[in-house]
Amino acid sequence: MVNERESVTAKICAFVRAWHSNRSRQKIYDDYLAYDMLGKEEYDSIYELISSGLDGTQQFSREDTEQIINEYFAPIPLSRIHFNESRLVDFAKVNGKVQYVICGAGSDTFAFRNDNDDIEIFEIDHPDTQRYKLEKINELEWNLRTNVHYVSVDFEKERMCDKLLDAGFDPNVKTFFSILGVTYYLTLDVFTDTLKQMAELSALGSEIVFDYPIKTGEFPHRVERLEQITEALGEVMRGGYDYNEVSRALYGLGFQIDTYMPPEKVQLEYFDGRKDDLKAFENVALISATYTAGYDYE
Repeated sequence: MVNERESVTAKICAFVRAWHSNRSRQKIYDDYLAYDMLGKEEYDSIYELISSGLDGTQQFSREDTEQIINEYFAPIPLSRIHFNESRLVDFAKVNGKVQYVICGAGSDTFAFRNDNDDIEIFEIDHPDTQRYKLEKINELEWNLRTNVHYVSVDFEKERMCDKLLDAGFDPNVKTFFSILGVTYYLTLDVFTDTLKQMAELSALGSEIVFDYPIKTGEFPHRVERLEQITEALGEVMRGGYDYNEVSRALYGLGFQIDTYMPPEKVQLEYFDGRKDDLKAFENVALISATYTAGYDYE
């Protein structure tokens, strides 16, 4: 199941969205509310964490810190959220009234950037994480919209399916499921259980989007270094998946892959021609799949 991921790396991803929105002239994705949601104090503390080498043993210059952000932390979150939300916009245009389920929503700001009232939003997260976010929203005096549902799930004790249904989720309405940034820390068997719950809730034509690390025998230096960084932060990556394994898991649950973007396509779509140091990660792929057939859960 999707584990609680309100973690240092999750906060770094939120920082990256704010950093990119505030500083980049060539925006891959503009989360213009990310800085407000994060807050100056937390934004500054994450910057200091990175500039101190993550363990306080170094003090990088501003230029070196920016290079570290661009090289290791920014490419994955920026490309996957652009892929996700562009697919969501297209999905809503085609289908009219839809539901959008954000798994591990964290500091996601879509609910406040969205101007399409036909999108019913369900943010799923651990109770502590969600409580913290709602306190932030209250401090900012942002209005809680009626088409947004905050669904807290203790994944060790509760099923996401049950909690969504209790919150008013309608399994007869086409739904767009987003599950970003979690596959890195889960085995494929555990992740497949999450996909199974989504299949249980899916009306025909529903869609799922996620990113995942590709299993490979040899890791480029940057990939190996990122794994070392996340492990030092207390989060161990699980080595990735093979595309054939992923496709079998999806097809077995009734999902048909409609978009697969391996690293070279991610580079071409989001990073080619840039004048900064941003480039696609060598082992990260993006997938969207549509629910096309029923599945016998017995």
